[in-house]
Amino acid sequence: MSKVFDGVKVVEAAEWWYVPSAGGILADWGADVIHIEHPEHGDKLRGLRVGKTSERGLNGGRSYMFEHANRGKRGIGLDLSIAEGRDLLMELVARADIFTTSFLPEARQRFGMDVDDIRRVNPNIIYARGSGYGSKGPEAGKPGFDSSASWARAGMAHVLRTSTDAKPLVPRAAFGDSIAAMTLAGGIAAALFKRATTGEPSVVDVSLLGSAMWVMTPDIVASKIYDVPELPLDSRYPGNPIYNSYQTADGRWIQLSMPQSDVYWPDVVTRIGHPELIDDSRFLTAELRDQNRDVCTQTLKDIFGSAPLDHWREKLASAKGVWAYMQSPRELHDDVQVVANHYIEYLDLDGSEMPIVTAPVQFDGAQHHVTRAPLHGEHTDEVLQEELGLSMERLIELKIAGAIN
Repeated sequence: MSKVFDGVKVVEAAEWWYVPSAGGILADWGADVIHIEHPEHGDKLRGLRVGKTSERGLNGGRSYMFEHANRGKRGIGLDLSIAEGRDLLMELVARADIFTTSFLPEARQRFGMDVDDIRRVNPNIIYARGSGYGSKGPEAGKPGFDSSASWARAGMAHVLRTSTDAKPLVPRAAFGDSIAAMTLAGGIAAALFKRATTGEPSVVDVSLLGSAMWVMTPDIVASKIYDVPELPLDSRYPGNPIYNSYQTADGRWIQLSMPQSDVYWPDVVTRIGHPELIDDSRFLTAELRDQNRDVCTQTLKDIFGSAPLDHWREKLASAKGVWAYMQSPRELHDDVQVVANHYIEYLDLDGSEMPIVTAPVQFDGAQHHVTRAPLHGEHTDEVLQEELGLSMERLIELKIAGAIN
Protein backbone atom coordinates (compact mmCIF):
# COMPACT_ATOMS: atom_id res chain seq x y z
CA MET A 1 0.00 0.00 0.00
CA SER A 2 0.95 3.68 -0.03
CA LYS A 3 3.14 4.05 3.06
CA VAL A 4 2.34 7.67 3.89
CA PHE A 5 4.66 7.63 6.92
CA ASP A 6 7.55 5.92 5.15
CA GLY A 7 10.78 7.31 6.60
CA VAL A 8 9.15 8.54 9.82
CA LYS A 9 10.87 7.27 12.97
CA VAL A 10 9.00 6.89 16.24
CA VAL A 11 10.44 6.12 19.68
CA GLU A 12 7.72 4.76 21.94
CA ALA A 13 8.13 4.59 25.72
CA ALA A 14 4.66 3.33 26.59
CA GLU A 15 2.82 0.33 28.02
CA TRP A 16 -0.60 -1.31 27.98
CA TRP A 17 -2.98 -0.72 25.06
CA TYR A 18 -3.73 2.99 24.64
CA VAL A 19 -0.57 4.77 23.45
CA PRO A 20 1.01 1.63 21.92
CA SER A 21 -2.15 1.17 19.80
CA ALA A 22 -1.62 4.66 18.40
CA GLY A 23 1.90 3.49 17.52
CA GLY A 24 0.40 0.41 15.88
CA ILE A 25 -1.64 2.67 13.60
CA LEU A 26 1.49 4.68 12.72
CA ALA A 27 3.27 1.40 11.94
CA ASP A 28 0.37 0.37 9.66
CA TRP A 29 0.89 3.67 7.86
CA GLY A 30 4.57 2.91 7.30
CA ALA A 31 6.39 4.47 10.26
CA ASP A 32 9.39 2.75 11.85
CA VAL A 33 8.19 2.43 15.46
CA ILE A 34 10.64 1.33 18.15
CA HIS A 35 8.77 0.01 21.18
CA ILE A 36 10.77 0.23 24.41
CA GLU A 37 10.19 -2.29 27.19
CA HIS A 38 11.90 -3.08 30.45
CA PRO A 39 14.62 -5.69 29.71
CA GLU A 40 13.36 -8.11 32.37
CA HIS A 41 9.59 -7.91 32.86
CA GLY A 42 8.65 -6.25 29.55
CA ASP A 43 5.42 -4.47 28.71
CA LYS A 44 2.67 -5.38 31.20
CA LEU A 45 0.27 -5.95 28.31
CA ARG A 46 2.17 -9.10 27.37
CA GLY A 47 0.75 -10.86 30.44
CA LEU A 48 -2.80 -9.52 30.24
CA ARG A 49 -5.59 -12.03 29.71
CA VAL A 50 -9.03 -10.61 28.94
CA GLY A 51 -12.16 -12.50 29.91
CA LYS A 52 -12.08 -16.31 29.81
CA THR A 53 -9.24 -16.51 27.31
CA SER A 54 -6.43 -17.94 29.42
CA GLU A 55 -7.18 -21.60 28.66
CA ARG A 56 -6.61 -21.26 24.94
CA GLY A 57 -4.35 -18.83 23.18
CA LEU A 58 -1.73 -18.26 20.54
CA ASN A 59 1.45 -20.25 19.94
CA GLY A 60 4.22 -19.50 22.39
CA GLY A 61 1.83 -18.03 24.95
CA ARG A 62 1.56 -14.76 23.04
CA SER A 63 -1.03 -12.20 24.06
CA TYR A 64 -3.39 -11.23 21.24
CA MET A 65 -3.82 -7.87 22.98
CA PHE A 66 -0.09 -7.19 22.80
CA GLU A 67 0.11 -8.42 19.22
CA HIS A 68 -2.64 -6.07 18.12
CA ALA A 69 -1.28 -2.96 19.84
CA ASN A 70 2.31 -3.54 18.76
CA ARG A 71 2.06 -5.01 15.27
CA GLY A 72 4.71 -3.93 12.81
CA LYS A 73 7.09 -2.47 15.40
CA ARG A 74 10.65 -3.20 16.40
CA GLY A 75 11.10 -3.97 20.08
CA ILE A 76 14.05 -3.32 22.37
CA GLY A 77 14.68 -3.97 26.05
CA LEU A 78 15.93 -0.82 27.77
CA ASP A 79 16.16 -0.10 31.50
CA LEU A 80 15.42 3.60 31.90
CA SER A 81 16.27 3.52 35.60
CA ILE A 82 19.95 3.02 34.68
CA ALA A 83 22.05 5.90 33.37
CA GLU A 84 23.29 3.86 30.41
CA GLY A 85 19.68 3.02 29.50
CA ARG A 86 18.64 6.67 29.60
CA ASP A 87 21.66 7.62 27.48
CA LEU A 88 20.66 5.08 24.84
CA LEU A 89 17.10 6.42 24.86
CA MET A 90 18.38 9.92 24.18
CA GLU A 91 20.58 8.71 21.35
CA LEU A 92 17.55 7.10 19.72
CA VAL A 93 15.45 10.19 20.36
CA ALA A 94 18.08 12.38 18.69
CA ARG A 95 17.41 10.50 15.43
CA ALA A 96 13.61 10.31 15.70
CA ASP A 97 10.71 12.37 14.36
CA ILE A 98 8.27 11.48 17.13
CA PHE A 99 8.46 10.49 20.78
CA THR A 100 5.36 8.94 22.35
CA THR A 101 4.81 8.06 25.98
CA SER A 102 2.14 6.98 28.43
CA PHE A 103 4.34 7.53 31.50
CA LEU A 104 2.92 9.75 34.21
CA PRO A 105 4.56 13.15 34.91
CA GLU A 106 6.46 11.88 37.96
CA ALA A 107 7.93 8.97 36.03
CA ARG A 108 8.80 11.14 33.04
CA GLN A 109 10.73 13.47 35.33
CA ARG A 110 12.39 10.60 37.18
CA PHE A 111 13.58 8.98 33.97
CA GLY A 112 14.61 12.29 32.42
CA MET A 113 12.27 12.10 29.44
CA ASP A 114 9.92 15.04 29.93
CA VAL A 115 9.42 17.54 27.13
CA ASP A 116 12.43 19.69 28.03
CA ASP A 117 14.68 16.63 28.38
CA ILE A 118 13.70 15.25 24.99
CA ARG A 119 13.81 18.63 23.24
CA ARG A 120 17.28 19.23 24.65
CA VAL A 121 18.67 16.48 22.42
CA ASN A 122 16.18 16.93 19.55
CA PRO A 123 14.58 20.39 19.31
CA ASN A 124 12.51 19.37 16.26
CA ILE A 125 10.89 16.26 17.67
CA ILE A 126 7.13 15.90 18.05
CA TYR A 127 6.36 14.97 21.65
CA ALA A 128 3.11 13.01 22.07
CA ARG A 129 1.79 11.96 25.46
CA GLY A 130 -1.33 10.03 26.35
CA SER A 131 -2.86 10.53 29.78
CA GLY A 132 -5.91 9.56 31.76
CA TYR A 133 -7.21 12.99 32.69
CA GLY A 134 -5.26 15.58 30.70
CA SER A 135 -1.98 17.44 31.13
CA LYS A 136 -3.39 20.22 33.35
CA GLY A 137 -5.36 20.41 36.58
CA PRO A 138 -5.05 18.75 39.98
CA GLU A 139 -5.39 15.22 38.54
CA ALA A 140 -2.86 15.56 35.71
CA GLY A 141 -0.62 13.04 37.44
CA LYS A 142 -3.38 10.59 38.32
CA PRO A 143 -3.25 7.17 36.62
CA GLY A 144 -6.25 6.07 34.60
CA PHE A 145 -7.44 3.07 32.64
CA ASP A 146 -10.23 3.29 30.09
CA SER A 147 -12.71 1.72 32.51
CA SER A 148 -12.12 4.59 34.93
CA ALA A 149 -11.22 7.67 32.87
CA SER A 150 -13.33 6.91 29.78
CA TRP A 151 -16.14 4.62 30.85
CA ALA A 152 -16.90 5.92 34.34
CA ARG A 153 -15.59 9.50 34.46
CA ALA A 154 -16.72 10.60 30.98
CA GLY A 155 -20.32 9.49 31.45
CA MET A 156 -20.43 6.42 29.22
CA ALA A 157 -21.33 4.05 32.05
CA HIS A 158 -24.02 6.46 33.25
CA VAL A 159 -25.95 6.62 29.98
CA LEU A 160 -25.58 2.95 29.01
CA ARG A 161 -27.80 1.61 31.78
CA THR A 162 -31.27 0.14 31.50
CA SER A 163 -32.43 2.25 34.46
CA THR A 164 -31.02 4.81 36.87
CA ASP A 165 -30.67 2.23 39.65
CA ALA A 166 -29.25 -0.54 37.45
CA LYS A 167 -25.69 -1.72 37.93
CA PRO A 168 -23.40 -0.18 35.29
CA LEU A 169 -22.41 -2.38 32.40
CA VAL A 170 -18.87 -3.74 32.25
CA PRO A 171 -16.98 -1.94 29.46
CA ARG A 172 -15.64 -3.90 26.53
CA ALA A 173 -11.90 -4.55 26.52
CA ALA A 174 -9.82 -1.48 25.52
CA PHE A 175 -12.98 0.37 24.43
CA GLY A 176 -11.92 3.85 25.56
CA ASP A 177 -8.26 3.07 24.91
CA SER A 178 -8.95 2.41 21.24
CA ILE A 179 -10.92 5.65 20.82
CA ALA A 180 -8.08 7.63 22.38
CA ALA A 181 -5.48 5.75 20.32
CA MET A 182 -7.13 6.78 17.05
CA THR A 183 -7.31 10.35 18.34
CA LEU A 184 -3.63 10.34 19.29
CA ALA A 185 -2.57 8.93 15.91
CA GLY A 186 -4.58 11.66 14.19
CA GLY A 187 -3.04 14.34 16.41
CA ILE A 188 0.45 13.10 15.59
CA ALA A 189 -0.36 13.20 11.86
CA ALA A 190 -1.57 16.80 12.23
CA ALA A 191 1.61 17.70 14.11
CA LEU A 192 3.73 16.21 11.32
CA PHE A 193 1.86 18.36 8.80
CA LYS A 194 2.39 21.47 10.93
CA ARG A 195 6.10 20.75 11.23
CA ALA A 196 6.39 20.12 7.49
CA THR A 197 4.67 23.42 6.63
CA THR A 198 5.95 25.71 9.40
CA GLY A 199 9.05 23.98 10.75
CA GLU A 200 7.58 24.07 14.25
CA PRO A 201 7.27 20.86 16.32
CA SER A 202 4.32 20.34 18.63
CA VAL A 203 3.56 18.77 21.97
CA VAL A 204 0.51 16.56 21.36
CA ASP A 205 -1.76 15.80 24.31
CA VAL A 206 -4.64 13.32 24.25
CA SER A 207 -6.43 12.01 27.33
CA LEU A 208 -8.82 9.13 27.85
CA LEU A 209 -11.25 11.55 29.48
CA GLY A 210 -11.14 14.10 26.66
CA SER A 211 -11.47 11.62 23.81
CA ALA A 212 -14.38 9.85 25.54
CA MET A 213 -16.10 13.18 26.08
CA TRP A 214 -15.87 13.83 22.34
CA VAL A 215 -17.81 10.61 21.77
CA MET A 216 -20.32 11.69 24.42
CA THR A 217 -20.83 15.18 22.95
CA PRO A 218 -24.64 15.06 22.37
CA ASP A 219 -25.32 13.97 25.96
CA ILE A 220 -22.82 16.43 27.46
CA VAL A 221 -24.13 19.43 25.52
CA ALA A 222 -27.82 18.61 25.95
CA SER A 223 -27.44 17.95 29.68
CA LYS A 224 -26.33 21.54 30.25
CA ILE A 225 -28.79 23.20 27.88
CA TYR A 226 -31.81 21.40 29.34
CA ASP A 227 -30.40 20.92 32.85
CA VAL A 228 -30.89 17.13 32.82
CA PRO A 229 -28.46 14.32 33.74
CA GLU A 230 -28.24 13.12 30.12
CA LEU A 231 -29.99 13.39 26.76
CA PRO A 232 -33.38 11.70 27.29
CA LEU A 233 -33.76 8.78 24.89
CA ASP A 234 -36.50 6.19 25.37
CA SER A 235 -35.22 3.05 23.67
CA ARG A 236 -38.44 1.17 24.37
CA TYR A 237 -40.86 3.61 22.73
CA PRO A 238 -38.95 6.15 20.66
CA GLY A 239 -40.72 9.15 19.15
CA ASN A 240 -39.71 7.82 15.74
CA PRO A 241 -40.56 4.08 15.63
CA ILE A 242 -38.45 3.54 12.50
CA TYR A 243 -35.35 4.69 14.34
CA ASN A 244 -35.34 1.72 16.68
CA SER A 245 -34.27 -1.91 16.99
CA TYR A 246 -36.60 -4.91 16.72
CA GLN A 247 -36.07 -8.56 17.61
CA THR A 248 -36.77 -11.24 15.03
CA ALA A 249 -38.38 -14.65 15.54
CA ASP A 250 -35.00 -16.37 15.80
CA GLY A 251 -33.68 -14.02 18.47
CA ARG A 252 -31.71 -11.73 16.15
CA TRP A 253 -32.11 -7.96 15.91
CA ILE A 254 -32.86 -5.48 13.11
CA GLN A 255 -31.78 -1.86 13.52
CA LEU A 256 -33.87 0.67 11.59
CA SER A 257 -32.05 4.01 11.23
CA MET A 258 -34.47 6.27 9.37
CA PRO A 259 -34.59 9.73 10.97
CA GLN A 260 -36.77 11.19 8.17
CA SER A 261 -39.84 9.34 9.25
CA ASP A 262 -42.34 10.74 6.73
CA VAL A 263 -39.95 10.01 3.86
CA TYR A 264 -39.38 6.34 4.67
CA TRP A 265 -42.50 5.17 6.51
CA PRO A 266 -44.51 4.19 3.39
CA ASP A 267 -41.58 2.29 1.87
CA VAL A 268 -40.57 0.35 4.97
CA VAL A 269 -44.07 -0.80 5.97
CA THR A 270 -44.74 -1.87 2.37
CA ARG A 271 -41.54 -3.91 2.22
CA ILE A 272 -42.32 -5.71 5.48
CA GLY A 273 -45.69 -6.73 4.07
CA HIS A 274 -48.06 -4.27 5.76
CA PRO A 275 -48.92 -1.47 3.30
CA GLU A 276 -52.20 -0.93 5.18
CA LEU A 277 -50.18 0.91 7.83
CA ILE A 278 -49.56 3.74 5.36
CA ASP A 279 -53.20 4.88 5.65
CA ASP A 280 -53.68 3.95 9.30
CA SER A 281 -55.12 7.11 10.87
CA ARG A 282 -52.86 6.69 13.91
CA PHE A 283 -49.68 6.64 11.82
CA LEU A 284 -50.32 9.05 8.93
CA THR A 285 -47.55 11.54 9.89
CA ALA A 286 -44.41 11.65 11.98
CA GLU A 287 -46.28 13.74 14.54
CA LEU A 288 -49.08 11.17 14.83
CA ARG A 289 -46.59 8.29 15.06
CA ASP A 290 -44.91 10.18 17.89
CA GLN A 291 -48.22 10.74 19.67
CA ASN A 292 -49.06 7.04 19.25
CA ARG A 293 -45.53 5.81 19.75
CA ASP A 294 -46.43 2.98 22.15
CA VAL A 295 -48.86 1.26 19.80
CA CYS A 296 -46.81 2.05 16.69
CA THR A 297 -43.64 0.57 18.16
CA GLN A 298 -45.53 -2.46 19.45
CA THR A 299 -47.05 -3.00 16.01
CA LEU A 300 -43.61 -3.11 14.40
CA LYS A 301 -42.32 -5.26 17.24
CA ASP A 302 -45.04 -7.85 16.56
CA ILE A 303 -44.36 -7.81 12.82
CA PHE A 304 -40.59 -8.28 13.07
CA GLY A 305 -41.07 -10.90 15.77
CA SER A 306 -43.15 -13.03 13.41
CA ALA A 307 -40.30 -14.14 11.10
CA PRO A 308 -36.56 -14.90 11.29
CA LEU A 309 -33.71 -12.59 10.37
CA ASP A 310 -33.13 -14.06 6.89
CA HIS A 311 -36.73 -13.26 5.97
CA TRP A 312 -36.32 -9.59 6.90
CA ARG A 313 -32.92 -9.32 5.25
CA GLU A 314 -34.56 -10.37 1.99
CA LYS A 315 -37.54 -8.05 2.45
CA LEU A 316 -35.41 -5.00 3.32
CA ALA A 317 -32.57 -5.68 0.88
CA SER A 318 -33.51 -2.78 -1.41
CA ALA A 319 -35.23 -0.56 1.14
CA LYS A 320 -34.83 3.18 0.58
CA GLY A 321 -33.97 3.91 4.20
CA VAL A 322 -30.93 2.88 6.23
CA TRP A 323 -31.04 -0.30 8.28
CA ALA A 324 -28.72 -3.07 9.45
CA TYR A 325 -28.84 -6.37 11.25
CA MET A 326 -26.90 -6.72 14.47
CA GLN A 327 -23.85 -8.98 14.34
CA SER A 328 -21.60 -10.60 16.89
CA PRO A 329 -17.84 -9.90 16.71
CA ARG A 330 -17.37 -13.47 15.48
CA GLU A 331 -19.64 -12.88 12.50
CA LEU A 332 -17.58 -9.90 11.35
CA HIS A 333 -14.83 -12.28 10.19
CA ASP A 334 -17.17 -13.50 7.43
CA ASP A 335 -18.89 -10.18 6.66
CA VAL A 336 -18.61 -9.54 2.91
CA GLN A 337 -17.86 -5.82 3.45
CA VAL A 338 -15.17 -6.58 6.01
CA VAL A 339 -13.54 -9.06 3.64
CA ALA A 340 -13.81 -6.80 0.58
CA ASN A 341 -12.22 -3.85 2.39
CA HIS A 342 -9.54 -5.89 4.16
CA TYR A 343 -10.63 -4.61 7.57
CA ILE A 344 -9.28 -7.85 9.03
CA GLU A 345 -5.90 -9.24 8.01
CA TYR A 346 -3.93 -12.18 9.40
CA LEU A 347 -0.59 -12.30 11.17
CA ASP A 348 1.73 -15.27 10.78
CA LEU A 349 2.79 -16.34 14.26
CA ASP A 350 5.20 -19.23 13.84
CA GLY A 351 2.86 -21.15 11.60
CA SER A 352 -0.41 -20.18 13.24
CA GLU A 353 -2.62 -17.31 12.10
CA MET A 354 -4.01 -14.51 14.22
CA PRO A 355 -6.69 -12.16 12.87
CA ILE A 356 -5.98 -8.49 13.35
CA VAL A 357 -8.11 -5.41 12.71
CA THR A 358 -6.28 -3.01 10.41
CA ALA A 359 -5.92 0.73 10.97
CA PRO A 360 -9.26 2.45 10.21
CA VAL A 361 -7.78 4.81 7.59
CA GLN A 362 -6.72 3.55 4.19
CA PHE A 363 -4.81 5.49 1.53
CA ASP A 364 -5.20 5.27 -2.23
CA GLY A 365 -7.57 2.33 -1.92
CA ALA A 366 -4.78 -0.01 -0.86
CA GLN A 367 -4.98 -2.53 1.97
CA HIS A 368 -2.62 -2.51 4.93
CA HIS A 369 0.14 -5.07 5.16
CA VAL A 370 0.50 -6.02 8.81
CA THR A 371 3.31 -7.93 10.49
CA ARG A 372 3.50 -9.39 13.97
CA ALA A 373 4.54 -7.61 17.15
CA PRO A 374 8.14 -8.03 18.34
CA LEU A 375 9.15 -10.65 20.83
CA HIS A 376 10.48 -9.28 24.10
CA GLY A 377 13.72 -7.49 23.21
CA GLU A 378 13.78 -9.07 19.75
CA HIS A 379 15.41 -6.11 18.00
CA THR A 380 17.64 -4.75 20.77
CA ASP A 381 20.90 -5.64 19.07
CA GLU A 382 19.62 -4.76 15.60
CA VAL A 383 18.35 -1.31 16.56
CA LEU A 384 21.38 -0.33 18.62
CA GLN A 385 23.77 -1.50 15.93
CA GLU A 386 21.93 -0.06 12.94
CA GLU A 387 20.65 3.16 14.49
CA LEU A 388 23.48 3.99 16.89
CA GLY A 389 26.41 2.05 15.39
CA LEU A 390 27.25 0.24 18.62
CA SER A 391 29.73 -2.62 18.45
CA MET A 392 29.01 -6.11 19.75
CA GLU A 393 31.57 -5.52 22.48
CA ARG A 394 29.64 -2.45 23.65
CA LEU A 395 26.36 -4.34 23.53
CA ILE A 396 27.81 -7.05 25.76
CA GLU A 397 28.97 -4.43 28.26
CA LEU A 398 25.49 -2.91 28.33
CA LYS A 399 23.88 -6.33 28.81
CA ILE A 400 26.20 -7.06 31.73
CA ALA A 401 25.29 -3.68 33.23
CA GLY A 402 21.58 -4.57 32.92
CA ALA A 403 20.83 -1.58 30.68
CA ILE A 404 19.58 -3.75 27.81
CA ASN A 405 18.58 -7.36 27.18
